[in-house]
Amino acid sequence: MSGVEHLIRLDDRTVLWAEELGNPSAPALLLVMGANASGLTWPDALVDRLAQRHRVIRYDHRDTGRSSRVFAERPYAIRDLADDAVAVLDALDVDRAHVVGMSMGGVLVQLLLLDHPDRLLSATVLATAGLGVGLAAPGGGPAELPGPSPVLLEHWASMGEDREREGELAWRVEHWRLLAGDVLPFDPGGFRALEEAVMAHSGEVRGPVAHALADQSGLDRGPELAGNRVPTLVVEAPEDPINPPPHAANLVATIGAARLVTIPGMGHALPPQVHGPLAAAIEAHTAAVDDLGR
Repeated sequence: MSGVEHLIRLDDRTVLWAEELGNPSAPALLLVMGANASGLTWPDALVDRLAQRHRVIRYDHRDTGRSSRVFAERPYAIRDLADDAVAVLDALDVDRAHVVGMSMGGVLVQLLLLDHPDRLLSATVLATAGLGVGLAAPGGGPAELPGPSPVLLEHWASMGEDREREGELAWRVEHWRLLAGDVLPFDPGGFRALEEAVMAHSGEVRGPVAHALADQSGLDRGPELAGNRVPTLVVEAPEDPINPPPHAANLVATIGAARLVTIPGMGHALPPQVHGPLAAAIEAHTAAVDDLGR
Protein backbone atom coordinates (compact mmCIF):
# COMPACT_ATOMS: atom_id res chain seq x y z
CA MET A 1 0.00 0.00 0.00
CA SER A 2 1.49 3.34 -1.01
CA GLY A 3 1.36 6.25 1.40
CA VAL A 4 1.32 10.03 1.36
CA GLU A 5 4.61 11.52 2.52
CA HIS A 6 5.00 14.76 4.47
CA LEU A 7 7.85 16.96 5.63
CA ILE A 8 6.94 18.63 8.91
CA ARG A 9 8.93 21.68 9.96
CA LEU A 10 9.46 22.05 13.71
CA ASP A 11 11.81 25.04 13.61
CA ASP A 12 14.43 26.68 11.40
CA ARG A 13 16.69 23.62 11.54
CA THR A 14 14.45 20.63 12.19
CA VAL A 15 12.17 18.80 9.75
CA LEU A 16 10.45 15.47 10.41
CA TRP A 17 9.53 13.00 7.70
CA ALA A 18 6.11 11.36 8.08
CA GLU A 19 3.92 9.06 6.02
CA GLU A 20 0.23 8.27 6.28
CA LEU A 21 -1.56 5.25 4.85
CA GLY A 22 -5.14 4.02 4.80
CA ASN A 23 -8.48 5.81 4.76
CA PRO A 24 -8.03 9.48 5.69
CA SER A 25 -11.46 9.46 7.34
CA ALA A 26 -10.70 6.43 9.53
CA PRO A 27 -9.55 6.84 13.16
CA ALA A 28 -5.91 7.94 13.23
CA LEU A 29 -3.25 5.56 14.56
CA LEU A 30 0.21 7.01 15.22
CA LEU A 31 3.16 4.59 15.28
CA VAL A 32 6.10 5.67 17.46
CA MET A 33 9.28 3.65 16.92
CA GLY A 34 12.18 3.04 19.28
CA ALA A 35 15.56 4.65 19.79
CA ASN A 36 17.74 5.37 16.76
CA ALA A 37 15.13 3.76 14.52
CA SER A 38 13.41 5.14 11.44
CA GLY A 39 9.66 4.91 11.06
CA LEU A 40 10.33 2.42 8.27
CA THR A 41 11.34 -0.05 10.97
CA TRP A 42 7.60 -0.65 11.34
CA PRO A 43 7.29 -3.50 8.79
CA ASP A 44 5.24 -2.65 5.72
CA ALA A 45 3.11 -5.79 6.10
CA LEU A 46 2.12 -4.82 9.65
CA VAL A 47 1.45 -1.21 8.66
CA ASP A 48 -0.69 -2.32 5.71
CA ARG A 49 -2.71 -4.60 7.99
CA LEU A 50 -3.36 -1.79 10.46
CA ALA A 51 -4.18 0.60 7.61
CA GLN A 52 -7.20 -1.53 6.69
CA ARG A 53 -9.02 -0.02 9.67
CA HIS A 54 -7.03 3.10 10.53
CA ARG A 55 -5.42 6.18 9.11
CA VAL A 56 -1.93 5.00 9.99
CA ILE A 57 0.83 7.55 10.51
CA ARG A 58 4.49 6.65 10.93
CA TYR A 59 7.38 9.07 11.10
CA ASP A 60 11.13 9.39 11.52
CA HIS A 61 12.39 10.69 14.85
CA ARG A 62 14.97 13.44 14.73
CA ASP A 63 18.37 12.07 13.65
CA THR A 64 16.82 9.03 11.91
CA GLY A 65 15.62 8.32 8.39
CA ARG A 66 14.83 11.44 6.38
CA SER A 67 14.36 13.69 9.39
CA SER A 68 16.95 16.35 10.24
CA ARG A 69 20.28 15.46 11.85
CA VAL A 70 20.45 18.09 14.55
CA PHE A 71 21.73 16.49 17.76
CA ALA A 72 25.41 17.34 17.24
CA GLU A 73 24.64 21.06 17.06
CA ARG A 74 21.43 21.20 19.06
CA PRO A 75 21.37 18.44 21.69
CA TYR A 76 17.90 17.53 22.91
CA ALA A 77 16.39 15.31 25.59
CA ILE A 78 14.49 12.08 25.10
CA ARG A 79 11.41 13.82 26.52
CA ASP A 80 11.55 16.31 23.61
CA LEU A 81 10.83 13.45 21.23
CA ALA A 82 7.39 13.06 22.84
CA ASP A 83 6.62 16.65 21.88
CA ASP A 84 7.64 15.76 18.31
CA ALA A 85 4.87 13.15 18.23
CA VAL A 86 2.35 15.85 19.13
CA ALA A 87 3.83 18.09 16.43
CA VAL A 88 3.19 15.34 13.87
CA LEU A 89 -0.46 15.13 14.94
CA ASP A 90 -0.76 18.91 14.77
CA ALA A 91 0.77 19.10 11.29
CA LEU A 92 -1.60 16.44 9.95
CA ASP A 93 -4.68 18.01 11.60
CA VAL A 94 -5.29 15.07 13.93
CA ASP A 95 -7.11 16.12 17.09
CA ARG A 96 -6.92 12.71 18.78
CA ALA A 97 -5.25 9.46 17.79
CA HIS A 98 -4.69 5.92 18.88
CA VAL A 99 -0.96 5.80 19.63
CA VAL A 100 1.30 2.72 19.53
CA GLY A 101 4.86 2.87 20.85
CA MET A 102 7.60 0.24 20.74
CA SER A 103 10.68 0.26 22.96
CA MET A 104 11.71 3.91 23.46
CA GLY A 105 8.49 4.71 21.59
CA GLY A 106 6.64 3.11 24.49
CA VAL A 107 8.43 5.46 26.87
CA LEU A 108 7.37 8.41 24.72
CA VAL A 109 3.76 7.18 24.74
CA GLN A 110 3.85 7.12 28.54
CA LEU A 111 4.95 10.77 28.49
CA LEU A 112 2.04 11.51 26.16
CA LEU A 113 -0.32 9.85 28.65
CA LEU A 114 0.94 12.25 31.31
CA ASP A 115 1.27 15.47 29.35
CA HIS A 116 -1.14 15.17 26.42
CA PRO A 117 -3.93 12.74 27.38
CA ASP A 118 -6.43 14.91 25.51
CA ARG A 119 -4.70 13.98 22.24
CA LEU A 120 -4.96 10.22 22.76
CA LEU A 121 -7.92 7.98 21.99
CA SER A 122 -5.98 4.99 23.29
CA ALA A 123 -2.41 3.90 23.95
CA THR A 124 -0.56 0.67 23.19
CA VAL A 125 3.00 0.02 24.37
CA LEU A 126 5.15 -2.99 23.54
CA ALA A 127 8.65 -4.24 24.30
CA THR A 128 9.21 -1.32 26.65
CA ALA A 129 9.88 -0.37 30.25
CA GLY A 130 8.02 1.93 32.57
CA LEU A 131 9.09 5.51 33.22
CA GLY A 132 11.90 5.45 35.76
CA VAL A 133 12.64 1.78 35.07
CA GLY A 134 15.38 0.03 33.09
CA LEU A 135 16.70 2.08 30.19
CA ALA A 136 14.09 4.73 31.04
CA ALA A 137 15.64 5.25 34.47
CA PRO A 138 18.05 8.21 34.62
CA GLY A 139 19.35 7.03 37.99
CA GLY A 140 19.20 3.26 37.64
CA GLY A 141 15.71 2.04 38.54
CA PRO A 142 14.46 -0.88 40.65
CA ALA A 143 17.06 -3.62 41.07
CA GLU A 144 14.41 -6.36 40.96
CA LEU A 145 13.65 -5.67 37.30
CA PRO A 146 16.18 -7.16 34.86
CA GLY A 147 18.19 -5.06 32.42
CA PRO A 148 19.39 -5.85 28.89
CA SER A 149 21.20 -9.12 28.30
CA PRO A 150 25.02 -8.99 28.59
CA VAL A 151 25.39 -10.27 25.01
CA LEU A 152 23.26 -7.41 23.72
CA LEU A 153 25.19 -4.86 25.78
CA GLU A 154 28.42 -6.17 24.27
CA HIS A 155 26.99 -5.75 20.77
CA TRP A 156 25.87 -2.20 21.56
CA ALA A 157 29.46 -1.28 22.45
CA SER A 158 30.23 -1.09 18.71
CA MET A 159 27.07 0.82 17.78
CA GLY A 160 27.71 3.72 15.42
CA GLU A 161 31.22 2.72 14.43
CA ASP A 162 32.37 3.47 10.90
CA ARG A 163 31.79 0.44 8.69
CA GLU A 164 31.44 -0.24 5.00
CA ARG A 165 27.90 -0.93 3.78
CA GLU A 166 28.19 -4.74 3.99
CA GLY A 167 29.74 -4.57 7.42
CA GLU A 168 27.02 -2.24 8.67
CA LEU A 169 24.28 -4.47 7.27
CA ALA A 170 25.88 -7.50 8.94
CA TRP A 171 26.01 -5.60 12.26
CA ARG A 172 22.33 -4.66 11.98
CA VAL A 173 21.18 -8.16 11.06
CA GLU A 174 23.11 -9.61 13.99
CA HIS A 175 21.52 -6.94 16.19
CA TRP A 176 18.06 -8.09 15.10
CA ARG A 177 19.03 -11.72 15.74
CA LEU A 178 19.93 -10.84 19.32
CA LEU A 179 16.81 -8.71 19.75
CA ALA A 180 14.42 -11.31 18.33
CA GLY A 181 15.07 -13.93 20.99
CA ASP A 182 15.50 -17.67 20.59
CA VAL A 183 11.94 -19.00 20.23
CA LEU A 184 10.68 -17.90 16.81
CA PRO A 185 12.66 -18.80 13.65
CA PHE A 186 14.95 -15.97 12.60
CA ASP A 187 15.04 -14.92 8.95
CA PRO A 188 18.29 -13.01 8.32
CA GLY A 189 17.28 -12.28 4.72
CA GLY A 190 14.07 -10.59 5.81
CA PHE A 191 15.81 -8.36 8.32
CA ARG A 192 18.57 -7.56 5.84
CA ALA A 193 15.89 -6.43 3.36
CA LEU A 194 14.34 -4.26 6.08
CA GLU A 195 17.67 -2.61 6.85
CA GLU A 196 18.47 -2.15 3.18
CA ALA A 197 15.19 -0.27 2.84
CA VAL A 198 15.96 1.83 5.94
CA MET A 199 19.44 2.58 4.62
CA ALA A 200 18.09 3.62 1.21
CA HIS A 201 15.40 5.73 2.89
CA SER A 202 17.91 7.61 5.04
CA GLY A 203 20.62 7.86 2.38
CA GLU A 204 23.25 6.96 4.97
CA VAL A 205 25.22 3.83 5.79
CA ARG A 206 26.26 4.71 9.31
CA GLY A 207 23.65 3.91 11.92
CA PRO A 208 22.26 6.73 14.09
CA VAL A 209 23.32 6.98 17.75
CA ALA A 210 21.89 10.34 18.90
CA HIS A 211 19.20 8.86 21.12
CA ALA A 212 21.77 6.84 23.05
CA LEU A 213 23.48 10.14 23.89
CA ALA A 214 20.38 12.23 24.61
CA ASP A 215 19.54 13.62 28.04
CA GLN A 216 17.30 11.25 30.01
CA SER A 217 16.24 13.70 32.69
CA GLY A 218 12.53 14.06 33.27
CA LEU A 219 11.74 10.39 32.69
CA ASP A 220 11.43 9.42 36.35
CA ARG A 221 7.67 10.01 36.44
CA GLY A 222 6.30 6.49 36.81
CA PRO A 223 4.16 7.14 39.91
CA GLU A 224 2.18 9.80 38.01
CA LEU A 225 0.87 7.15 35.63
CA ALA A 226 -1.44 5.73 38.32
CA GLY A 227 -3.90 8.51 37.49
CA ASN A 228 -4.07 7.65 33.79
CA ARG A 229 -7.56 7.26 32.34
CA VAL A 230 -6.67 6.68 28.68
CA PRO A 231 -7.38 3.03 27.77
CA THR A 232 -3.93 1.46 27.59
CA LEU A 233 -2.82 -1.90 26.24
CA VAL A 234 0.51 -3.32 27.38
CA VAL A 235 1.86 -5.98 25.03
CA GLU A 236 4.23 -8.39 26.72
CA ALA A 237 7.08 -9.76 24.58
CA PRO A 238 8.23 -12.71 26.70
CA GLU A 239 11.49 -13.23 24.76
CA ASP A 240 12.54 -9.56 24.85
CA PRO A 241 16.25 -9.38 25.83
CA ILE A 242 16.00 -5.67 26.72
CA ASN A 243 12.79 -5.55 28.79
CA PRO A 244 12.01 -9.17 29.67
CA PRO A 245 9.26 -10.22 32.07
CA PRO A 246 8.22 -8.92 34.51
CA HIS A 247 8.60 -5.48 32.87
CA ALA A 248 5.19 -5.66 31.18
CA ALA A 249 3.46 -6.76 34.36
CA ASN A 250 5.17 -3.91 36.20
CA LEU A 251 3.81 -1.51 33.59
CA VAL A 252 0.25 -2.77 34.00
CA ALA A 253 0.57 -2.37 37.77
CA THR A 254 1.90 1.16 37.28
CA ILE A 255 -0.42 2.59 34.61
CA GLY A 256 -4.04 3.24 35.46
CA ALA A 257 -6.61 1.87 32.97
CA ALA A 258 -4.07 -0.63 31.61
CA ARG A 259 -4.42 -4.29 30.67
CA LEU A 260 -1.97 -6.94 29.51
CA VAL A 261 -1.78 -9.08 26.36
CA THR A 262 1.08 -11.52 25.73
CA ILE A 263 2.35 -12.39 22.23
CA PRO A 264 3.98 -15.84 22.63
CA GLY A 265 7.50 -16.07 21.23
CA MET A 266 7.83 -12.33 20.64
CA GLY A 267 11.12 -10.62 21.38
CA HIS A 268 12.29 -7.08 20.74
CA ALA A 269 11.59 -7.35 17.02
CA LEU A 270 8.66 -7.57 14.62
CA PRO A 271 9.14 -10.66 12.44
CA PRO A 272 6.24 -11.86 10.26
CA GLN A 273 5.18 -14.45 12.85
CA VAL A 274 4.02 -11.73 15.25
CA HIS A 275 2.30 -9.42 12.74
CA GLY A 276 -1.04 -11.22 12.90
CA PRO A 277 -1.41 -11.55 16.67
CA LEU A 278 0.02 -8.09 17.32
CA ALA A 279 -2.27 -6.42 14.77
CA ALA A 280 -5.25 -8.33 16.13
CA ALA A 281 -4.51 -7.17 19.68
CA ILE A 282 -4.11 -3.54 18.59
CA GLU A 283 -7.26 -3.67 16.43
CA ALA A 284 -9.36 -5.17 19.22
CA HIS A 285 -8.11 -2.50 21.61
CA THR A 286 -8.76 0.44 19.29
CA ALA A 287 -12.11 -0.94 18.11
CA ALA A 288 -13.39 -1.24 21.67
CA VAL A 289 -12.45 2.39 22.31
CA ASP A 290 -13.97 3.58 19.03
CA ASP A 291 -17.21 1.68 19.78
CA LEU A 292 -17.48 3.44 23.15
CA GLY A 293 -17.08 6.80 21.42
CA ARG A 294 -19.95 6.24 19.01
